Amino acid sequence: MSIDIKLHKNDLPDDLKLGNVIAVDGEFMGLNVKRDPLCLIQISTGNSDAHIIQLDRTNYNAPNLIKILKDDKTKKIFHYGRADLAHIKYYLQTETNNIEDTKIASKLARSYSDNHSLKTLIKEFKNIDISKQFQNSDFGGQLNDAQLKYCANDVIYLHEIYIKLEKILVREKRIDLYRECLKFLKTRVDLDLAHFKEDIWSH
Repeated sequence: MSIDIKLHKNDLPDDLKLGNVIAVDGEFMGLNVKRDPLCLIQISTGNSDAHIIQLDRTNYNAPNLIKILKDDKTKKIFHYGRADLAHIKYYLQTETNNIEDTKIASKLARSYSDNHSLKTLIKEFKNIDISKQFQNSDFGGQLNDAQLKYCANDVIYLHEIYIKLEKILVREKRIDLYRECLKFLKTRVDLDLAHFKEDIWSH
């Protein structure tokens, strides 16, 4: 499949139209939010395209990107949004609204499996075996073609995966439970940012 990958410096272009359903992912220097900066945000419209924004880490000035993330009318599909949303909130200083999450959906819909990675979902629903070779590479400097393709793979399949998972959730009568979990996601992010990593419901 041919992928249209565009790299944008600092922010999205002023005149870019992405539609009202986008897939979103982020790349950071690690998983410790306050130590490991947000480097990239990648966005796909679901039409074999990927817009990769290489953020200015001196100021994180990206008004066009922030406007889209905040927009209640634009649905954003994440896979394990918990990590992305924490970095976005900390570095871009914005909430992200109207969220879907294919990892949460997978854990509720695919109770027949104990593997809910994006690689697994792409293999099951698209029969494509993507490489995760560059998952742990340095996204803080100049990006090579292999890194850009890796970033694109993290978003270009999410629309279709979300649709298929949603159908299972509806069929198995778990869609309401999924919606309730999404309501808690922002609170879970706030707990992470406040350094409460443990399960607060445990005894």
